[in-house]
Amino acid sequence: MSNPSPKRKPSIWSLPRNIWAVSVTSFLMDVSSEMVLNILPLFLSNVLGVKTNIIGLIEGVAEATASILKVFSGWLSDRLGQRKWLAVAGYAMSAVAKPFFYIANSWGWVAGVRWVDRVGKGVRTAPRDALVADSIEERQRGLAFGFHRAADTAGAMLGLLIALLVVWLAQSAKTDLTRSTFQTIVLISLIPAALAVVALAIGSRDVPIKGERQAPTITFKGLGRRFLVFMLIVGIFDLGNSSDAFLVLRAQERGLNVLGILGMLASFNLVYTLISTPAGSLSDRIGRRKLIIAGWFVYAVIYLGFAAATRGWHIWVLYVLYGAYYGSAYGTAKAMVADLVPAELRGTAYGTYNAVLGILDFPASLIAGLLWDGAFGWAGFGPSAPFLFGGIMALIAAVAMWAWKPGRTQTSEV
Repeated sequence: MSNPSPKRKPSIWSLPRNIWAVSVTSFLMDVSSEMVLNILPLFLSNVLGVKTNIIGLIEGVAEATASILKVFSGWLSDRLGQRKWLAVAGYAMSAVAKPFFYIANSWGWVAGVRWVDRVGKGVRTAPRDALVADSIEERQRGLAFGFHRAADTAGAMLGLLIALLVVWLAQSAKTDLTRSTFQTIVLISLIPAALAVVALAIGSRDVPIKGERQAPTITFKGLGRRFLVFMLIVGIFDLGNSSDAFLVLRAQERGLNVLGILGMLASFNLVYTLISTPAGSLSDRIGRRKLIIAGWFVYAVIYLGFAAATRGWHIWVLYVLYGAYYGSAYGTAKAMVADLVPAELRGTAYGTYNAVLGILDFPASLIAGLLWDGAFGWAGFGPSAPFLFGGIMALIAAVAMWAWKPGRTQTSEV
């Protein structure tokens, strides 16, 4: 791997081949995934008649059941000293699962396909993130992760625009999604999914870690106290960070039709794309913790706004601002993981990080569904409740991150 001259200002054009290969892969897979997954809650609700508490259960289980694989896959990539082919295998699994959405005719079918898709994500995520961290020096780490998030989100935006075009052509301004429209979108999504697998297989290569490699262990203790404290704080935040499926349902509940929702999601991804790379670069200069804290405060304000919104356009505006949170904090948090652990344990650390968040997605989404719709005869607190809960948890996490003093971040050779 070639390093840019220290005299030159870091830019995306100086990023190594692996960063570009992983970013192109994420771009293509998100073109595929986001055109389907963002309207999946509408398919469940409008076509299959599934209630929000069941949707919350599906989303939560889909993330949590794959979480253990994120730890194991990250550990295995450390053990083998190889990231690439585990990541390729995970992307391939998700690509193979997608056609089955076409024939899904019950929420059980949807849950099963969603689970397989998330297993693929569980297999690929930690090795992919570790490959990014292995391929870049510390002073450009935020830029690399920010660029990767920008490419990922640009793919999501393009996927949403394709879905919006299909909806416009197929059903115009109808409020509810139809089965035939959903199936058409699923078929289109198969092409970029296949290309994503090919791009990573051909374009990337593993990076040997310099120095002696210790055998990794799947324990918090082995990853260090700073990483443990970081994960505890992130866990507080994530417990209130339920699936974005609830935001889609909230938008429809406040009056947006399918076209309006897809336009809202595309606008969100535009903001996310524009902010991710400069925010990642900024984190290299001012520190990751400050940017994460700012992002979480923004998140809290926005979620409280979701709770108070009375019109569909309120949700649209807030959701666009929601992209500012994602752009500033999401990739930055991933870059901070690499700051806190040795290079030879990055796969395990990313696996643990993603697994903890995945496991917490289950109670987070389940709590959101119960707060909204109740269960067993209890009517719940209504559509505002999940967002009030999420806003409060984000505020608590932001204060905890502000109070935490992790000390000087360690350096690692790549």
